[in-house]
Amino acid sequence: MTSDIILEDLLFYTVAEGQEKIPAHNQALKATGLRSGDPRLKECMEILKETLKKTPDGVTLDRHLFKKCVQSNIVLLTQAFRKKFVIPDFQSFTSHIDQLYEKAKNLSGGQVADYIPQLAKFSPDLWAVSLCTVDGQRHTVGDTKVPFCLQSCVKPLKYAVAVHDHSTEYVHSFIGKEPSGLRFNKLFLNEDDKPHNPMVNAGAIVCTSLIQVKAESICEGFQSERESGDRNFAIGYYLKEKKFLQLIFLCAIEVTCESASVMAATLANGGICPITGERVLSPEAVRNTLSLMHSCGMYDFSGQFAFHVGLPSKSGVAGGILLVVPNVMGIMCWSPPLDKLGNSVRGIQFCTDLVELFNFHNYDNLRHFAKKHDPRREGGDQRVKSVINLLFAAYTGDVSALRRFALSSMDMEQRDYDSRTALHVAAAEGHLEVVRFLLDACKVNPVPKDRWGNTPLDEAVQFGHHDVVAALQQYQENYNPADGSDKTSNEKNLDSLL
Repeated sequence: MTSDIILEDLLFYTVAEGQEKIPAHNQALKATGLRSGDPRLKECMEILKETLKKTPDGVTLDRHLFKKCVQSNIVLLTQAFRKKFVIPDFQSFTSHIDQLYEKAKNLSGGQVADYIPQLAKFSPDLWAVSLCTVDGQRHTVGDTKVPFCLQSCVKPLKYAVAVHDHSTEYVHSFIGKEPSGLRFNKLFLNEDDKPHNPMVNAGAIVCTSLIQVKAESICEGFQSERESGDRNFAIGYYLKEKKFLQLIFLCAIEVTCESASVMAATLANGGICPITGERVLSPEAVRNTLSLMHSCGMYDFSGQFAFHVGLPSKSGVAGGILLVVPNVMGIMCWSPPLDKLGNSVRGIQFCTDLVELFNFHNYDNLRHFAKKHDPRREGGDQRVKSVINLLFAAYTGDVSALRRFALSSMDMEQRDYDSRTALHVAAAEGHLEVVRFLLDACKVNPVPKDRWGNTPLDEAVQFGHHDVVAALQQYQENYNPADGSDKTSNEKNLDSLL
């Protein structure tokens, strides 16, 4: 293997797993959390579609055709397969999500809201969870394509838009920032004659008057809202008396669990939509929104939720819970049956169980605190396994496996308990192709020492592998330890490839 190997080659060998061709429907992409319909992969998928039309079987791609298809998205795809996304082992993580979903599915309590006729039509058996990470990894389980109205889950979104369009100071000249301690639909203002916060109806109505909305976003629930919204009209006239602006309804905006999870992920990602890369909200608007969601987002259960779950969230009477794990992901849970405080019974259970399993609570990472599972890191068992796999591939001369490891973020210089590297093993076994791959493509240190002080060259000399000896001597003559020595082998590899 020579140094002219490029990133597209490594990507092909990772996906192909030793085969000369790969099927276009290969599941490797799905395992990373990316979807073929991801807007960032649009050009790649269009080229793939046209390329398959010209292949003999219309199904498989060889290395040349594969490289042609992925070139436009090589950086994103390389990040995915090198496990550089925020959740490296996405399949393992989503298997836990599915288990939490099934656990909550067994709950049977709660009542579907019936004071709005359109909401009363939903089956109490509907239950869905969708998530989207800040890198655009997506997973859904349950009834995630069934449309429903956001109801109060829209409140943080329209507050964020209001701050984005105007400013914090301007918006809060009309609305307060404190939890009200009262029911969300009370006709009551604070001592400054302002709504207490944007998460109660009065504050949300004021926010609505500050932004513009396209009429096509509104679902048929609008008519149902209008016919049963006497309380909100009363609040509106009360605000009009206090010289506030006029209102329009936004609670009737229709979403699916899948689309709402991307909205939540945009908040988790500081205002940039993860699957388009477009900035839709300012950092200031997002910070303010998350702060208010944390303190005021769950009706009269906000304090309890902040205590036990410790994440920004907003619930709605349609059964949705919009949950944000800052810098990690957004989640939308939806199940119509509500508890006495107006929150989804299954949604509350799911969020509570999620934080009991993963260290997502805002204060889970304090020093000296009991550690939970962190899906953002690969565990110790995984690291031990990676060392074993790496050295075994070097021992057997399996260059295809080493190519996969090089692309999947594995440290190609990692050592076993005797401080032996893959280069030590390959040199001892006389696998010249492996030695050249590690040195050319992976840019590993050619002179590492094991615990006895032996280098790979010593191993090759001892076992009489003269071609390996010659290659290692050549690399040692050109080796400059000061050139990028502060980087891992993978970082140096990517530097050379990019």
